[in-house]
Amino acid sequence: MARSIPDDRLARLVECATAVFIAQGYRRTQMADVAQALGVAKGTLYLYVESKDALFDLVARCADDAHPFEKLPALPIRPPKPGATLKYVRERLAKNQVPVALTAALGRSRVSDPRAELEEIVCELYDALARNRRGIKLLDRSAPDHPELAALWFEGARGGLVRLLGQYLEDRSRRKLLRPVPDAAVAARLLIETVVFWAVHRHWDPHPQPVDEAVAKDTVVRFIVSALAKE
Repeated sequence: MARSIPDDRLARLVECATAVFIAQGYRRTQMADVAQALGVAKGTLYLYVESKDALFDLVARCADDAHPFEKLPALPIRPPKPGATLKYVRERLAKNQVPVALTAALGRSRVSDPRAELEEIVCELYDALARNRRGIKLLDRSAPDHPELAALWFEGARGGLVRLLGQYLEDRSRRKLLRPVPDAAVAARLLIETVVFWAVHRHWDPHPQPVDEAVAKDTVVRFIVSALAKE
């Protein structure tokens, strides 16, 4: 018979499991590790989820959801069907993969203000990454343990964004709207990795630099725009 528990306890499970998967990756994470982080016996976890696959699927779907349990699922949560987690990640990436501002810029033939255009692209990228930081960090740490997930994440999502941003930088540089760069693909990767560190990875830095989120974003955006935009 399916059992239910208070939603705050299930939310706490997701929070603890997310932290453990991020710290250790999928393969190294054991149910006992999550139980210890949650402060319960290992057997108690099976009142929530039937397996580690079920737990990872739950975490992947809830990592950045502010209100994931408006309707509590039946417990324990069963393992996902084969390919279901990958399908969910693929659909979510497809929905959020290409920022609107970059898409609009790539289809724009006339540019009245290249600096403002670039600033909009970088701001939107920063906001999207910050908004999904736990899910991104989860994929980044766990994808190497899943070849299909790794291909989807590293080659598809991240690689696709690098290619599109590289096309944008190459076009604007060729048209003398932005400063020239030796290699547009390298510049695109540098831009993305800079934004990713400050929007995502710095929150897991073992020796973090205390900085307000708004200040971090403003500094990163100004730095990138000043480096690429003409006076």
